[in-house]
Amino acid sequence: MTIDALSLAALADEAKTWRRTIHQHPELLFDLPKTAALVTEKLKEFGCDEVVGGIAKTGVVAVINGNRGPGRTIALRSDMDALPMSEQTNLPYASKVENMMHACGHDGHTAMLLATAKRLAESRDFAGKAVLIFQPAEEGGAGARVMIEEGILERFGIEEVYGMHNEPGLDVGSFAIRSGPMMAGGDRFVITINGKGGHAAYPHLSHDPVLAGAQMIVALQAIASRFTNPFDPVVVSITFMEGGNAGALNVIPASIRIGGTIRTMNPETRKMVEERFREVVVSTAKSFGSEAVIDWRPGYPVTVNDPEKTQIAAAAASAVAGTDKVDTNWPATMGSEDFSYMLEKRPGAFIWLGNGDSADLHNPAYDFNDDAIAHGIRYWLSIVGERLDGATA
Repeated sequence: MTIDALSLAALADEAKTWRRTIHQHPELLFDLPKTAALVTEKLKEFGCDEVVGGIAKTGVVAVINGNRGPGRTIALRSDMDALPMSEQTNLPYASKVENMMHACGHDGHTAMLLATAKRLAESRDFAGKAVLIFQPAEEGGAGARVMIEEGILERFGIEEVYGMHNEPGLDVGSFAIRSGPMMAGGDRFVITINGKGGHAAYPHLSHDPVLAGAQMIVALQAIASRFTNPFDPVVVSITFMEGGNAGALNVIPASIRIGGTIRTMNPETRKMVEERFREVVVSTAKSFGSEAVIDWRPGYPVTVNDPEKTQIAAAAASAVAGTDKVDTNWPATMGSEDFSYMLEKRPGAFIWLGNGDSADLHNPAYDFNDDAIAHGIRYWLSIVGERLDGATA
């Protein structure tokens, strides 16, 4: 499916306006009333065949039927939520909400998919159905999982799913993808170590949880260095340790807490690492006369691209940018993405869109690059062309 240069430029410029409006009014997790209202208003204005809101609280799904007869039903997904951060860009359209900003580009993702919806509803030059998913709560809320649990895949007959995310450092107009595991599974944990407090001058009368915690931190690093294949990436990061009282430096505390995150690229490795983690934590605490209580917080699964759909996505991107601007062996990242839940249920692919020389994601100086908008729109239209033009049921 193609679009002429003048129409694309006008559409991208319109999307830029939507993007900057969303950027000024960021919202978090499932609480996206303004963003969802804007999305719903536009989708209805475009004449989509169905516009369904209130999925996963503020998620919105639109259905657009092609005019070339029956065919596949594919889904294109964008995320809508922002992050609890204070913006430091000094842009004229900077966030107007304290301690909230679009530091991951979901404002751009939403605007590009809205523009795609407008074009598809105007032309309808495809077979089958395009389902456009505007998802809340990607940033830690597992909004994709909630939408799945509320039945969107079955309700809308979705057969394939495609996602896209901007990538700082990748040239604008370029794309990157890889087959198989693309982003890590990310789990979190908090460990409470209960020992026996006492006077620091008489440590033998206590069971020091600080010492147990220190040994535990070191021991946990052996999971990655000694219990997993070095070609199978695993990251174990302890990110906080708290306990005791700086005003009572002669007191051994009764308990402390440590916590962090574990990232893995292989679903089987993920299970093994959790098992080993529990063994190390419990046994280390016990060896120091303490008890460990584990609060394990499962995170997003590994994002795994279907091999066939990866080729399709790469072909769609190549039709937009040329093969020289599509990297099909982009290194996997230890970051996580809840589109992984959709890829567990339906075949599909997740691709990176170049954001140019910008600040990193989740950085207070980050801003989505509006020059990328036209390329993102063309990619979505290209996916629809690849999968729905001339498709038969």
